[in-house]
Amino acid sequence: MRPARALIDLQSLRHNYRIARELAGGRSLAVVKADAYGHGAVRCAQALEAEAVDGFAVACLEEALALRGAGIRSPILLLEGFFEADELPVIAAHDLWCVIHADWQIEALAQASPERPLRIWLKLDSGMHRVGLAPQDYRAAWQRLNALPQVASVVAMTHFARADELDSTRTTEQADAFAATLGDLPGERSLSNSPGLLGWPAIGSDWGRSGLMLYGASPFPDAHPQAARLRPVMTAESKIISVRELAAGEPIGYGGGFVTERPTRVGVVAFGYADGYPHFAPTGTPVAIDGQRSRLIGRVSMDMLTVDLTDLPKAGLGSRVELWGAQVPVTGLASHANGSAYSLLCGLKRAPRVYLD
Repeated sequence: MRPARALIDLQSLRHNYRIARELAGGRSLAVVKADAYGHGAVRCAQALEAEAVDGFAVACLEEALALRGAGIRSPILLLEGFFEADELPVIAAHDLWCVIHADWQIEALAQASPERPLRIWLKLDSGMHRVGLAPQDYRAAWQRLNALPQVASVVAMTHFARADELDSTRTTEQADAFAATLGDLPGERSLSNSPGLLGWPAIGSDWGRSGLMLYGASPFPDAHPQAARLRPVMTAESKIISVRELAAGEPIGYGGGFVTERPTRVGVVAFGYADGYPHFAPTGTPVAIDGQRSRLIGRVSMDMLTVDLTDLPKAGLGSRVELWGAQVPVTGLASHANGSAYSLLCGLKRAPRVYLD
């Protein structure tokens, strides 16, 4: 069997969720959209439900129904709400919570006859300018929803655009805009995503929404004391399947972009961009080989990549290679590859997941 695989540590997942709940000051939704950021939504939800999770968040109805079909009974929030009015009976039948972010959704809900009133999260566009009601329209929408018999309750929410930039004033500006818009409206509120929970503790929120941090990755480019408490959940690993001894001056891989500067031992690893490794990760990107740091050399291929074994005389055929995990943080790998931890984790493809509990 091909040795590429992704180890998913469910104990670390639960550890990170406990931190998210602590930082939220109470309740936090575990965001398991996009197949739990590549970790496997059903298995992650099952592990967290045993932790007495406060609830889950997914992108859409299809993701929620997959969880309900697997027996998940905890609250599930649809972060993008519904896309067609005919989804509303299904949302009610499966007791899902629903984000409302546009006037047409309010109109559709007002015309619907769901079998039970829905718990609505009404989204304010406080400055991200993606989805959400404009501040001048928000209070009227809140009041109308609360008057509808189709609505059980309303949670006010917004989303931060730059909370991962700790030197930016944008997050406090958005929080201030949120507070000014809501004023004295009663009810629960939700502001903080992962960087908000980790980096902006002064911003209060009845509900946190933990996404990236749940999987042990830091949203910040630099070290941060709260992010340092997280444990990586995914370890992407494979093995050395071939070793080459090359003289100085030899090119390696497609395009010959790396040329050996000295006699070099080259290890070939069964992992490539078809498995989710960054296609254009440059020479020097860190890897760990049998627990020791080394580097990528040459261009990444679809199924293989090459690493430097020259200073690791004990490493060779069959040596374990960590592409990202505890020794090679995914955030650091992403910065080398001019990408993001989000896209790396979500981009895991061919390598099978192995769950550790």
